Amino acid sequence: MLFVIGLGLADANDISVKGLEIIRKCDRVYLEAYTSILTVGQKELEQFYDRSVILADRELVESGAEEILGNAEKEDVAFLVVGDPFGATTHTDLVLRAREKGINVQIVHNASILNAVGCCGLQLYSFGEVVSIPYWTDTWQPDSFYKKIEANRSRNLHTLCLLDIKVKEPTMESIMTKSIKYMPPKFMTTAEAADQLLKIIEKKSEKMVYSADSLVVGLARIGSNDQQIVASTLQEMKETNLGGPLHCLVIPARSLHPLESEYLLQYATDKERFLEIIKREETL
Repeated sequence: MLFVIGLGLADANDISVKGLEIIRKCDRVYLEAYTSILTVGQKELEQFYDRSVILADRELVESGAEEILGNAEKEDVAFLVVGDPFGATTHTDLVLRAREKGINVQIVHNASILNAVGCCGLQLYSFGEVVSIPYWTDTWQPDSFYKKIEANRSRNLHTLCLLDIKVKEPTMESIMTKSIKYMPPKFMTTAEAADQLLKIIEKKSEKMVYSADSLVVGLARIGSNDQQIVASTLQEMKETNLGGPLHCLVIPARSLHPLESEYLLQYATDKERFLEIIKREETL
């Protein structure tokens, strides 16, 4: 059987009791290591699980997943996912491939940023479509995701922005020479995301939907003991350092519920300015 097990958001202790019991009885244990990360590494997980863990990179998972699914009709195989198993489409694809091969699949759910984002005080049922903000390069600067932010704002919905991560990305040299060399891992910060959003806004002719002075919420390492939440303007977020990964950014709806405003106020860098922004945006 293939077990797809959510690990939660922070460290080894976030796994469920059900998930831990399954891991300890499996013949093989794989850790998906490219869509997200925990605050602890492979060694700490192995010590906690009392099992060896095989790192599964994008190439291993997406190129048929033959190694992972091999002999899973007779063995128990665990595939570990940071957050919830269905937080990324890659994992849906793995489940479909397993079932096509006649392999039984069991899902063990856990918390993900898609529900834990409610810790900032914004109500989950008032979120619209989730967007992903990719790293820009000198020659590739997509901004199509901004239309989704505008659509959510027009419907008075919050937007959760998931920020890009680069893990085991080949260098340009390795692509050209067909060698095996990878760039150092990097994780987009809320400051970098804010900078790209500001550049997009500068190019737009209509700035009433969202502007540099609009409210954003930056979140970092949610679920860990040192999580950070900051509410500020988009311009201020560009200069805000929330520390190590992982980060995400929330663009609130124009009009907040009074409970949302009251809760979010505790994270405001400037409480008086925060209240001014809330009042102003409700009139847009």
